[in-house]
Amino acid sequence: MKKILLVDDDQNLCALLSSYLVSFNFSVNSVNSVRNALVYIRQDCPDLVISDIMMQGLNGYDLVKLLKLNTLYVNIPVIFLTAKGMTTDRILGYNLGCHAYLIKPFDLKELIAIIDNVLNQIHLLRKSALVNYCKLFIDSKLFNLFDLTQGEKNVLILVIHGYMNKEIAMSLDVSQRNIEKYVSRLLNKTNTRNRVELIKLFLAYI
Repeated sequence: MKKILLVDDDQNLCALLSSYLVSFNFSVNSVNSVRNALVYIRQDCPDLVISDIMMQGLNGYDLVKLLKLNTLYVNIPVIFLTAKGMTTDRILGYNLGCHAYLIKPFDLKELIAIIDNVLNQIHLLRKSALVNYCKLFIDSKLFNLFDLTQGEKNVLILVIHGYMNKEIAMSLDVSQRNIEKYVSRLLNKTNTRNRVELIKLFLAYI
């Protein structure tokens, strides 16, 4: 279930959006300021942020700037949902790095379409990057030492990078059950007892 954080000081709007997004199987939380958003993100990093621009204190533009300064949060997609509809406002938002800009009043169905599109694009980019990264290690002598199949190599790379079975399954478009089998075979072939030992074994050589 994807986690969405709403950042808006309009409590009625947040309640409406939360109810609607939950009906589409999203996990939703809301905060009323950028400062509270930053606190929340440090505690529980969301998959996507939907933010107003005009708020007391720090504004939505400031939120994007601050996220871009932190390597842990730089890739969190941000959708602006705002009454600021001038072309210069939209250009500023996109130049700062927002993924979409929706002007109030808006259509809830359009918002869902935008969210789905942004999350799908992020997934495809991550998958492409992971596949390219895997290719760099396909011919590794260390991998060949344990006679790993290409599938096992791809899974191992993601295990080394800290991905859990569910995330690996989503990235490689296979079932979680198959990933569990891959991990079991990796443990057997490398004579390691768990994921931690497996990771340590390969990180010692990479």
